[in-house]
Amino acid sequence: MDWTGTESVLVKTFDEIAERLSAFSPRVDAGPARMCASVALVLREVDADLDALFIRRAEHDEDPWSGHLAFPGGRLDASDASAQSTAERETLEELGVDLADPSQARCLGRLDDVLGRAESIRVSAYVYGVSGDPPLRPNHEVREAFWTPLKHCTDPARQSEREFSYRDSSMALPTLRLLEDQDAPVLWGITYKFMDDFMSAIGRPIPTMPWGADDPRRL
Repeated sequence: MDWTGTESVLVKTFDEIAERLSAFSPRVDAGPARMCASVALVLREVDADLDALFIRRAEHDEDPWSGHLAFPGGRLDASDASAQSTAERETLEELGVDLADPSQARCLGRLDDVLGRAESIRVSAYVYGVSGDPPLRPNHEVREAFWTPLKHCTDPARQSEREFSYRDSSMALPTLRLLEDQDAPVLWGITYKFMDDFMSAIGRPIPTMPWGADDPRRL
């Protein structure tokens, strides 16, 4: 998505977000990928602003993203009617939040697909607004689920650059500290990229995104 010219206005309602996202055509990748997945960026309205829902993945020795922060979501299943259906099914399984129920949730739009560089993976992301404060019931795949204010994404004190290693390659990437525990995992990688795109779309960009469009570190 090209957010050039997006006005810096404090977008903080579901209607405003839907309007912003509808003004752009998300890039949907149709190329081959070894693994396809979908995630849900879920929002709630709190104190005249917005919170975003994140999960901390459970620790598993065979999971390369074990313990990381992410959005609810997962791999496409043969029974899923679409990538959006995958995001809804996975959110229901992982947290017990039914995004397909119009009385509980509303799809506000879609973000650009993100492709992995270290391996052949394509991730799609859908943005939802939920009513009230739905109960969160994490399953065995989730260590914890939590809401974080969007203002944390634009707080320079929560931003840093850290070194990450994956499959014998290492690089410095931007991160966001969402949890108060200084030793807790930080947001980075594909989920960070989705948040950066989303915050830019609603006119509240993350201040620190050190790489350009042609930088090899860009996911």
